[in-house]
Amino acid sequence: MDFNMLVDAVSQNAAFLEQTLSSTIKRDNFTACLFDIHKQVLKEGIAQTVFLGLNRSDYMFQRNADGSAALKQIEINTISASFGGLASRTPAVHRHVLNVLSKTKEAAKILSNNPSKGLALGIAKAWELYGSANALVLLIAQEKERNIFDQRAIENELLARNIHVIRRRFEDVSEKGSLDQDRRLFMDGQEVAVVYFRDGYMPSQYSPQNWEARLLLERSCAVKCPDIATQLAGTKKVQQELSRMGILEMLLPGQPESVARLRATFAGLYSLDMGEEGDLAIAEALAAPSQFVLKPQREGGGNNLYGEEMVQALERLKESEERASYILMEKIEAEPFGNCLLRPGSPVQVVQCISELGIFGVYVRQGKTLVMNKHVGHLLRTKAMEHADGGVAAGVAVLDNPYPV
Repeated sequence: MDFNMLVDAVSQNAAFLEQTLSSTIKRDNFTACLFDIHKQVLKEGIAQTVFLGLNRSDYMFQRNADGSAALKQIEINTISASFGGLASRTPAVHRHVLNVLSKTKEAAKILSNNPSKGLALGIAKAWELYGSANALVLLIAQEKERNIFDQRAIENELLARNIHVIRRRFEDVSEKGSLDQDRRLFMDGQEVAVVYFRDGYMPSQYSPQNWEARLLLERSCAVKCPDIATQLAGTKKVQQELSRMGILEMLLPGQPESVARLRATFAGLYSLDMGEEGDLAIAEALAAPSQFVLKPQREGGGNNLYGEEMVQALERLKESEERASYILMEKIEAEPFGNCLLRPGSPVQVVQCISELGIFGVYVRQGKTLVMNKHVGHLLRTKAMEHADGGVAAGVAVLDNPYPV
């Protein structure tokens, strides 16, 4: 819930976003295009009055030198935070397997988990506050969507509340979307209360036509999940800047306990902006490459650089202003354990694995009032240690469940 408040605070602080991303947008065209839309919306005036965040904050357990374990944040996802639907189904799968093996006591220990219900609850609250009983939820999806069943779980939860969802592409919005004089959004002649983005987080997902569609959506008074400022709040550069001393206190004044909880999850994060600070960070990473990860301003997995690939990239970038489009992060050293990963066409065998824990958070704000702020479930992904990067969609990690001991 602390990260929900933090993301919401960042999204409302235009000066902080502009200052933080000033060097990045000079060298990263994708972030620059997002920021251009942000500036256009601010100049025209933000039409929406209800704001919805469906976030997932991802962590690993790092073993400290004294033997204690600490939860360290990898990143926070503020757009298209996925697997809430499928994670709602995995407890039943593992309980079934254990029951088949007559492990009924063990099956009973599998934690209940239903993030799809909680995520839908947030969308439903935003829809309600929008205040039009006939308005729809517009889900922006890719044409060839591999993760449709994850999305359908949330759609079905909304349908059970008599809230109807339509699935459209950016191209459809460009061709058939419109705003009326009050900047209400219409799609195929039907009013839209909430726009839920499950697309639009990678450069390859935008053509010039798609950028125009995104601007149209952002200019509307429909509730965007996320709005453009919240997507920018989830960039790696913002994550790095939040780790600076005094920044959390500025964004969350009078909340020292929240600040302390947030800061305790931060791994080392380092700017690569031109100057002495960035030079020092690069020198440290080149001297001990196994201790760092190089991260671009990208979502969707498979973008980070490790080891020799990171060294080669830093050698190429160290004298170039392009380095400002990356950040360096301390590599979290999770403690490995033995587990079996079930994959089609692969033999079942025990391998050394590490896991990543995601916590789903939902918040809804009306004007300046936070009317909902809660965590709604978790996602556990497990992968073999041999894979440095890549997740479920890349075929590297598998969906898992925590097992309390």
